[in-house]
Amino acid sequence: MDDRRYAPATLRNRQAILEVLQQFLPPQGVVLEVASGTGEHGVFFAPQLAPRSWLPSDMSREALTSIRAWRQHMPCPFLLEPIELDIRSGNLAHPLKEKITAIVNINMIHIAPWSACEGLMTTAQKILPSGGILYLYGPFRRGGNHTAPSNAAFDQSLQQQNPDWGVRNLEDVSDLAARHQLSLAEIVEMPANNLSVLFKKVA
Repeated sequence: MDDRRYAPATLRNRQAILEVLQQFLPPQGVVLEVASGTGEHGVFFAPQLAPRSWLPSDMSREALTSIRAWRQHMPCPFLLEPIELDIRSGNLAHPLKEKITAIVNINMIHIAPWSACEGLMTTAQKILPSGGILYLYGPFRRGGNHTAPSNAAFDQSLQQQNPDWGVRNLEDVSDLAARHQLSLAEIVEMPANNLSVLFKKVA
């Protein structure tokens, strides 16, 4: 039985995201991926971001099963065993000796309640060293406005599914980050009206 799951968006965005990560991630340490989903990003990124180690995580048992299946299908010494993590708790315990120097979160904060973004920032503040990177990818509003009609339609569909979901205001996310010792370091425009947003731990 093949437990691997597939997310078509991964094939479309992974190369563009990789190029940003290669440019901005710290040169060593563990990269914690929050809300890894199918695990396809991890198996693609891990060998190309070595010698960094890639630590997948998710709160869904089905996702964790898929990540393990992908890891078995495409083994890489730099792709670590996934951990179960509900980021809303703001708590992370891991047995690694190597420091987590970066956190990567792709397409989560708009398909989750705001408490997930709050937990993400709390976790980043707790575990990242000074100069550590928090990387976010997805659609954002800027100045309260959508950056494309397709994003506005996507936002409406998200809120119809769950009123706690929706495309976030970049300024709100940046303000929350600043309250957790995370300074906005870089914004990179990405394909399909998405953004790569990078924060740096300042203390």
